[in-house]
Amino acid sequence: MADATTTKSDQAVRLDIYRMMQEARLFERRAQDLFLEGLVKGTSHLALGQEAIAAGFASVLGTKDMVFCTYRGHVHTLLRGAPMGPLMAELLGRGNGICGGKGGSMHLTDVSSGAMGSYAIVGAHMPIAAGAAWAAKERGTGQVAVCFFGDGTTNIGTFHEALNMAVVWELPVVFVCENNLYMEYTPIGQVTAVEHPAADRAAAYGLESIVADGNDADEMRAVALRAVEQARSGGGPSLVEAKTYRHGGHSRADPAKYRPADEVEAWLARDPIPAYRERLIADGVDAGELGRIEAEALAAVDRATEEAKAGPPPDPASLETQLWSDGGSAWRN
Repeated sequence: MADATTTKSDQAVRLDIYRMMQEARLFERRAQDLFLEGLVKGTSHLALGQEAIAAGFASVLGTKDMVFCTYRGHVHTLLRGAPMGPLMAELLGRGNGICGGKGGSMHLTDVSSGAMGSYAIVGAHMPIAAGAAWAAKERGTGQVAVCFFGDGTTNIGTFHEALNMAVVWELPVVFVCENNLYMEYTPIGQVTAVEHPAADRAAAYGLESIVADGNDADEMRAVALRAVEQARSGGGPSLVEAKTYRHGGHSRADPAKYRPADEVEAWLARDPIPAYRERLIADGVDAGELGRIEAEALAAVDRATEEAKAGPPPDPASLETQLWSDGGSAWRN
């Protein structure tokens, strides 16, 4: 995670983006492997193929900014700055997990890093992100809230309600639709009247229509810079639609056989990570430097895996903590 107050050369920023994408990709692959080994508790929703969106935004956010995401939130939580070991341990339901093993894959939260939660209910986090942005504005903290959601959320009422109030109150929030073309198992185009489910509705709320290539990390950073700066400077919210594609099914239980083979092949050929690697080399970055980043990312994931596996099961006494404002339910009896 880069701090917006830190001055870095353009090449240093781009190498940091490449590192983030590598860590995200390898983390998700390891999570997939651990799921197949029966070690990940419950289901999981991977962001393989969508890493450029998270990395582009992570590269411009400051340490106090806030990120809200869906149940497909491993990558966003990691790149916001959550420690990789406890994050992996949470997927395994271990006591050393980032939420003590009680949240699991779909409820990752690390408030100390500005990762304000993954939300399993579609669209539920959009008004919460707007509320956090309202609080930041009222307190004058200069914080920006960034809210990531899928294309299916654009047909949920809270999408429209949160957008409307964000514009009315001129809130410092950026809404980012990760349009991977499928709302679970249904193509978004089959059930939506407009081509761009988020961007084509922006005008209804007085917002600019922004469609970005979600597989292009440089483009995502440029879009993020503009939107975040607008929010931070008092210019109000933005709605970004980033076109991308998940490499696998909706969840680990989904073989994704409903997707046409030629469509899958075409999108896999546009994998954001090898494409970015080729671009960096073409721009003069030494391949050996990229290899070092890749090796370090793999080593970090290996360490996180061992830390997670070594973790104990949650203490049963923790079941009655973090439920009420005083840490327990006894006061209600």
